[in-house]
Amino acid sequence: MKFAHRFAYYLVGLVIGLFFVAMVFSGKDTRCNYFPNARVLNDLRNKPFEYSEKASQILAEKWIDTIDIKNTLEYGDVDFDKSNTEFNKAKLYVIEGKTLKNQKIILKISNRSDKAILEDIIKE
Repeated sequence: MKFAHRFAYYLVGLVIGLFFVAMVFSGKDTRCNYFPNARVLNDLRNKPFEYSEKASQILAEKWIDTIDIKNTLEYGDVDFDKSNTEFNKAKLYVIEGKTLKNQKIILKISNRSDKAILEDIIKE
């Protein structure tokens, strides 16, 4: 069989395969969270989110907004060295991020099995 025929069969198979892959993944909300930072942030975003008394008082000061909290949960960095991630307890994660005014903030979030609670907001 000539090279042109083999190449044509290859292209036909490739197009059919890409079509089926596109059909499988087009309607789903699929994410590939392989790294620990992405897994933790995705888990916190998907749980019911609450604010502690202290965090509510800090949010009332108007230098930070809930949009800043959501952006930090989307694009922030989890500091695993400062976080308390013991196996059987509620995990306390320390997440570094920025506000819309480009001011550095640190969020302390308690991750429980049924919900996530924002414990503290620290301005740097």
